[in-house]
This record gives sequence, C-alpha cells and structure tokens, in this order.
Amino acid sequence: MNHPYPSTRDLPVEPAHTTLLFIDVQNYCAIREGTEFKDMTPEEFQERLGWFFDQMERKTVPNMQALQAGCRAAGIEVMYTLIRNLTQDGRDRSLDYKITGFSVPPGSWDGEVIDALQPLGDEIVIPKTSSNVFVSTNLDYVLRNLSTKYLVISGIVTDQCVEGAVRDGCDLGYLITLVTDACATYTQERHDNSLRAIKGYCRQRTTAEFLAEIGQG
Repeated sequence: MNHPYPSTRDLPVEPAHTTLLFIDVQNYCAIREGTEFKDMTPEEFQERLGWFFDQMERKTVPNMQALQAGCRAAGIEVMYTLIRNLTQDGRDRSLDYKITGFSVPPGSWDGEVIDALQPLGDEIVIPKTSSNVFVSTNLDYVLRNLSTKYLVISGIVTDQCVEGAVRDGCDLGYLITLVTDACATYTQERHDNSLRAIKGYCRQRTTAEFLAEIGQG
C-alpha cells in the first residue's frame, strides 16, 4: 500500500514550498551592544560571551548572510522571529520571560533585526514573547498560508529557542532542515550536544551543503 506521506526526513527541499526562518537575530541579543548584556562588566562579558561573539562574527553571521542571499535567489521565503513584546510594559510576555527579565518593547532598537541581516521588501517579521516561537505566535498559521512544507532554521541560541522550534516544527508536520553552522550558542559543547539531541527531529546540513542543494553553491 502506498502512503501519501514521506518515509524519510532526508528529502531535498522544494523552493516553492520552503521557508527559511531566522530566530532571534536581533540587536537585543545577537550583537555585543545588545541590551541583554548591559549590566555585565567587561570582564564578565568576555568570560561568559567572548567565545560566542567571536564565533558569531567570524562564522555564524557570515553563514547566515550567505544563507539569506541564497534563499532569496532561489525564491525561498525568508522570515524572521524576534523577542519582542506586544505591549510597552511587557505584561503580555510569558512567565519565563518575566522571570528571566527579557523585555523588548515594540518599536525599540533592541527589537530590530541586526544590520547584517536586514529584511528586504515585505519579508515577514513575527514578534515572539516566549522561547518557543510556535507557542507564542501565529507562525504555524502563517506557514500553512504560505504552503510551507519544508522549514529551514537558523539562529540563536542553538540549545534553547532554535532547538524548541525544531522539535515543535517537526511535531506540527514540517520537514525541518537545521543549518548547523548558521546557528550558535554559548559554548561549542552546548552546540554539539544540542545537535546530537535533536538529530531525530530534523535533517542537518551545513550552509554550503544546503546552498548546493538549492543550486546556489
């Protein structure tokens, strides 16, 4: 009996039914000047985040830029989700974000995509008020309206918001590709552990491998 669903996750994407989703690539937390880090001393910042930002600047963001350009050229939808309140005082945020202290008002500099990855035209930007984008937004509704079957994920941080999107996106019926070198977290060990943990929920490709697949390598 032939089934109407795929029997493997390891399928090349169909550009017309694919969306690239960038997660939390915003001023608040993806550049050194972000307000998330304003209370850190220079010494604390270097100890906790020095490796992360070195990785972001040397490798991760350039890969994100290549991924963004390649997907645009291939006709793949490019979308962004950012930590951003719906209200100025953040009363709509998840309890977790309130406890953590994440509060990014609408219209703020912190709630904008970093300069290196600025959206073009009417590329969709969706604010989220919890770690998991599928929990606190209408992302699933929007993706289905776009006829998305394949969801390509890039962003920060790998073992938190990115991993949550991979797991929930898989359970919602999307074929997920995680671009492994266009994601980052605070240590290499954490990044590698996350990739191993979610291997069963997605296929994993490097930026170069994915761009070659869509004819942009």
